[in-house]
Order: sequence, then structure tokens, then C-alpha cells
Amino acid sequence: MKAYFIQQTERDSTLELREVPQPQPAAGKLLVRVQAASLNRGEFIRGHGLTKPGAAKPAGTDGAGEVVGTGERVMGRLPAAFAEYALMDKPDAIPVPANLSWEDAAAVPITFLVVYDMLVQQGRLQANEWLLVTGVSAGVGVAALLAAKALGARVIGTSGSAAKLDALKRHGLDLGIATRAPNFAQQVMDATGGKGANLVVNNVGGSVFAETIRSLAYEGRHATVGYVDGVLKGEIDLEALHSKRLKLFGVSNKLRTAEQRAQTVQGFTRDWLPLFASGKLKPLVDRVYDFKDLPEAVRRMEADQHVGKIVVRL
Repeated sequence: MKAYFIQQTERDSTLELREVPQPQPAAGKLLVRVQAASLNRGEFIRGHGLTKPGAAKPAGTDGAGEVVGTGERVMGRLPAAFAEYALMDKPDAIPVPANLSWEDAAAVPITFLVVYDMLVQQGRLQANEWLLVTGVSAGVGVAALLAAKALGARVIGTSGSAAKLDALKRHGLDLGIATRAPNFAQQVMDATGGKGANLVVNNVGGSVFAETIRSLAYEGRHATVGYVDGVLKGEIDLEALHSKRLKLFGVSNKLRTAEQRAQTVQGFTRDWLPLFASGKLKPLVDRVYDFKDLPEAVRRMEADQHVGKIVVRL
């Protein structure tokens, strides 16, 4: 079968299409005929740390397809997803609602599982609360916007691109702030009647961390989910943390056990899969590429041209 491998060096990453043996079913795993897979920035963009320098590794982290032998439509965490067949751990398998195309389904798993962890399990976002998302046009940012609107929350987003913010207003963005600088707290306060955001999703990193703290409301929650700016340190206002009774938390699967990840899958399937099945929640697919054009898809992501998820169709 055909499968892509990714080679990460200290300077860049390269993709190679290889002919390799088809994986074989194993205990606790499903053999999936992959129909579509989506790109995740952390795998392909150097510096995010998901792919370490060294020997080439099978590319892909999530996707959707048919279970060989049963024909069941599943989506989920799918290592080596950029291949004709891949193995999925059974606890990671999520049924694909009938109204989702393969491309839609491939855009859901990891991104929306991260967002479920962030907004529901840790963030406790409620209807009519305010969510602030820095870097809202990124994959996780867009998913956070869509999910928050489905939950009845109001959303403020920052982006360096005014055009991307305008596009996201069609998907429910209440206020777009065109900036990459730490200069948005006052606009957040103005929009929220001086109260601040109830939950912050920081996609950007340390360069805006202090500003996101200034943007929080009393008993606000702060999620750190990325650092595309490469800045891994930020100043903490201890007086604000103390007096506002703030809660700061990180969102990552790097150190979570399989059991902990399974709990998120179970909660997502229970709470959010019905939203996808009803059409109330749907991923935003930026562009779909053919399997042979994965390198071109990666270039689009590297150029930061996309709004939503980039998907490859097999």
C-alpha cells in the first residue's frame, strides 16, 4: 500500500511517499481503510515538538474510514493516517454520523477532542459566557469558536488577518480583533461590559500571556493550548490571579495515559456527537486535497493561508 513518511531535521521537514506492507489487525486495534485524513500543525510545523528529528516516521495523526471486515464508519485518533490503511486503537473509535462526509469526519477527531477537553472538561464553559480565543483562525481556534457557539457562548477572537476574522464572523464570531500584539485587553473589557472573558483559549503563547490574564473576568479560566509564537515564558500577575480567583490550566495529550484519553473520547461521544449528528455543530473544512497532493496541502498550512482544517482525501 502507499503511505507517506515524514522526516524531521533541525531545519525543516520533508515528506516521502513509500510503498509499504499493509498493517495487520492486532489485539485491541481496528484495521481501517482510510477515506480521509486531516493535517495538524503540530506534526508538520517545525518547533511544535510532535515530530522529533531522527529517522523518518509514518505521517498522520487522525482521520476517518471504514473498519475492514465490518464496514463500520469510524473517525478518531489514527497514527499513520496518511496511508491507504492504518490501525486505530478501539477506545479511540468514534462512530461517524450519517450526515458527515468523510472529509468532514476527518476534520473532527483530534481538534475537537482537544476543544472538548478545553471547553467542557476543564473550562466549564456555559451558555452566555464570554470566550476569548487568541489565534482564532487556527484549527483549534476555529473548532473552539464553532463549539462555543453550539454551547450558546459568545466569542471574541484575535488574528493577524482581518480577512480571516471577517470570514469567521459568518460562523458566529461576535467580535474580531485584528492584531498579533498584546494590546487587546481593553477591547475585551469594552465588549463584555467591563467584566472580562470567562474563559481564555491561548493558541499564541507567551507573547500574549500577560494580556490574556488582563482580559479575564472574576473566576475566569485560562487554557494554554499552543505557542505558535515560540515564546515559552510569560509574566504572571499574582495579584490578579489571587484577587480574581483565576484558574490556569494546560491542554495537551503528551503525558496523558490511554485511560485518560479514553475518558475524553467517551465524554465527547456522549455530549458532542449528538450535536454533530443534528447538524448543530459541524467542522469548518478549509480545503480538500487529493492524496498525491499532501505536500501541496502542507505548503498551504505552512503559509498560514487556511481558515479551518485542511483535509486529504484518499
